[in-house]
Amino acid sequence: MTTVHRRLTVQGLVQGVGYRWSMVQAAERLGVQGWVRNRRDGAVEAVVSGDVAGVDALIAWARHGPRDARVERVDVDNAPAPETAFEGFEARETL
Repeated sequence: MTTVHRRLTVQGLVQGVGYRWSMVQAAERLGVQGWVRNRRDGAVEAVVSGDVAGVDALIAWARHGPRDARVERVDVDNAPAPETAFEGFEARETL
């Protein structure tokens, strides 16, 4: 199994609508590791790692998010492998 690492930046109405909590649930369901956090500029940022199918499925989920979100854009970039493997998927503090 090949592990891929991606950084997502999600723009739109994505704070205050349960986006981070919902992404944690989606990632756990898909077996994807990493983290998600709000940014002070109003975006949500995530780093995700896992098999290609799981990461691609989470990216597809990120493009619409939870019911109350209004996603305008999701930028996806390759991310370097973490220095230590992620354990699960967590919501982090705002940066």
